[in-house]
This record gives sequence, structure tokens and C-alpha cells, in this order.
Amino acid sequence: MQSNLDINSLFNLEGKVALVTGGSRGIGYMISQGLLQAGARVYISARKAEACELAAQELSVFGECIALPADVASADSRAQLVQELESREGCLNILVNNAGTAWGEDYATFPEAAFDKVLHLNVSTIFTLTRDLTPLLEKAASKEDPARVINIGSMEGLHVPTLYTTGNYAYTASKAAVHHLTRHLAVELGRRQITVNAIAPGFFPSRMTDYVFEHRKAEIEHNSLLGRVGCDAEMAGVAVYLSSRAGAYTQGAVIPVDGGTSINHAHAAID
Repeated sequence: MQSNLDINSLFNLEGKVALVTGGSRGIGYMISQGLLQAGARVYISARKAEACELAAQELSVFGECIALPADVASADSRAQLVQELESREGCLNILVNNAGTAWGEDYATFPEAAFDKVLHLNVSTIFTLTRDLTPLLEKAASKEDPARVINIGSMEGLHVPTLYTTGNYAYTASKAAVHHLTRHLAVELGRRQITVNAIAPGFFPSRMTDYVFEHRKAEIEHNSLLGRVGCDAEMAGVAVYLSSRAGAYTQGAVIPVDGGTSINHAHAAID
């Protein structure tokens, strides 16, 4: 008997429930739109309630999008988020751990508190939120159709960036940790029929990249093997793949979506 490999079937997310942290802007917003347009019901969380509600309203033109404002770095707020989701849904098919932060400062003055803040939100929160939502993910999971966890890492967890004039030591270290945590969680949760994968984005339009785009975009494009930055379709596409039937056997992977920047070791200067 032949399998159904129709493109609409392979990437169809109808009936799926997703939660995207940091979903009110940037990469989280792109992924949320992609999941919605593939048919999922999407909950987005963000620390600022007003921004979260506004983004959900905007995204609702693509499907059912619900705002659940939360500061996932706070244990109490994270617990409320989990409780609220449990009260609304019997299971969770897709968890996208996207919320994150960065800190740039010179090596000599880089504060210890900055390391603590960045690693807590970018790494510890991924572990704790995934752990706390595992029972809800297990309720959606089966051998044929696992539940999915997608962690947002970075190409800067794959190489040491040379573009910045100020150091982002905590950010690069945190994203490398996200990639390894992804593999560790894949080993832990695979037996429960939950896949855990990471996306390692390069430069995409977002509030985090606004400044560097304004001042260094020509260098960014030059360092990409494709000569440009990423666009929303390319971020949404890989997230939909990992969430869909097409990606059901991908486990413990870290997928760069960076135009080849992380393997372009030449980083040639612009003429």
C-alpha cells in the first residue's frame, strides 16, 4: 500500500495545538504565522501583555491565535502559563521555545549578572518549561505522530561571531548550550514519543537585529554564502516541517538556517 505523499498532507497541521514563547515579534511571530497557516491552533506568550494581545489579534487573520501573556523567566508566571494552557487544552502537540535575550558589552566590563540573566532565560527556561509541559505533550504523542519540541538556538552557537564590535559572550554560550540541551532532551523524551529539535537561525529581521542591520547589513550579507539575510518564509518553513508528518522522524537535530554563514570561515572583508 502506497503512502500519501501529497504535499498538503505532509505539512498539514490541522487539529494540532501549539505554544510559541516569545511569539509576539521577530522569529516567534514568523513561526506562529507559519503554524497558523498550516492549520494549527496557536497560543503565543510574551512578557508584555499588551504586545502579546496585539500580536494575537494580527495573527488571527491566519487562524485561531490566542494570547497567553507570561514571563517565562519567572517560576510563578511560568506555572500560571502551564496551568492556563492545561485548563484550555487536553493536550499539546507542539512547543516552540523561542523566548530569549542577548547582552552586548566589552570583555573587560561584561557583568556577571548579564551572564546569569541570559543563561537563565535562554537555557534554564527551555528546560523547565519543557519539563513542566511534558505531561501535556505526552497526551498528544504517539509512535506515528510524536509530539514536538522545537528550541530556537542560533548560528552563533555554532561558530564564534566576528561581526560585532562589542562582545556577546553570554548569548553565544547560551545558544551552544541550547543545542546540546536539545540533544539531551531528545534522548530523554524520545522514548515518550516526543521529538526535540533545534533551529539555529542566522540573521532575520527582528528587534534584536535592528541595530546591527542599520549599521552592518552589508557585512552581514557579504558573510552569507547566499549574499542576503533570511526572510519569514524560510523560518516558518523549517518550523512547519519539524511540526508536521514530514518531520516526524527527525530527532535531536540542530538545523542551521543561516545562508551558510556559520560555515563561511573566510569572512572576507568587503572591497
